[in-house]
Amino acid sequence: MKLHGYFRSSTSYRLRIALNLKGLEYENLPVDLRTSEQKGTVYTSRNPFGSVPMLEADGRDRAQSMALLEWLDEAYPEPPLLPSDLEDRYTARELGYAVATEIHAVNNLPVLRYLADPLGHSEEEVAVWYRHWLARTLDPVEQRLAQIGTGDFLFERPGFFEVVLLPQLYNARKFSYDLSDKPYTTRIEAACLALPEFERAYPDNQPDSPDYKAPQGD
Repeated sequence: MKLHGYFRSSTSYRLRIALNLKGLEYENLPVDLRTSEQKGTVYTSRNPFGSVPMLEADGRDRAQSMALLEWLDEAYPEPPLLPSDLEDRYTARELGYAVATEIHAVNNLPVLRYLADPLGHSEEEVAVWYRHWLARTLDPVEQRLAQIGTGDFLFERPGFFEVVLLPQLYNARKFSYDLSDKPYTTRIEAACLALPEFERAYPDNQPDSPDYKAPQGD
């Protein structure tokens, strides 16, 4: 497998987590969003969406991270990202898709760039926009987690929901969003970040990150 992505892209981040949780080996191939490499003709000839991530697997180029998560769970069912119980699967999807469609869709890089140019919004105005959409969804997500009474994870182990949640919390902290009133959400975040699968997927630990430090040999 080859994963074309960008270290700070939340959709690339969620795919890295999922691949790690599945125990799947993959080659990480950086795509520089800062130079719009994903919009070049070489890349779009393979991925017409001009987006990351793109996963090369089984002789096909696949795009769209949420569809990729579902595909991974069908193609490589063990360990599962989605629980076996019907209602639990619904809950994981309800929360995961809320984060993916109601936060990421309106706060991704093309939207933020468009707010700045051509619409002319200042950096602070863009930050206000970002935090507004975070609150609009993270507040009810926290309420749902409180209703369920979750522990360290939504269910017994991290899966679909955690894969989608963690990248958005990383972004939330970049925008100085206050998470102090979200004990269920932040407990899940802390439990996930303590796991090696999440640590390996963390943006600063990717080779294309300016903060990357190569592992030292023995």
